[in-house]
Amino acid sequence: MNDKHLPLTETVSYILLALIEPAHGYLIMQKVEELSDGRVRMAAGTLYGAIDNLLKLKWIEPVESSDGRRKVYAITGKGKEILVRDLERLKHRIAIANSLL
Repeated sequence: MNDKHLPLTETVSYILLALIEPAHGYLIMQKVEELSDGRVRMAAGTLYGAIDNLLKLKWIEPVESSDGRRKVYAITGKGKEILVRDLERLKHRIAIANSLL
């Protein structure tokens, strides 16, 4: 995987985290707001634009749902890998900042 996708935006990282467990659009928006302690709030258009992009990157995928009216998505192995790589990048930056401050 190429580093051109790093760093992840805050919104993308929260969407990927929200999809550790499969979820539909409205639930993703709720989870992102909850995970970010209200700092990240998304409009539906922003979310669905991000979903389209994440589907193209194969970081998320549609999954079966008992509710045929809603599209449900989940993070893929590739999505988890990029999320972990971004986390390692952040941990490194935090360690350096802690040592200097």
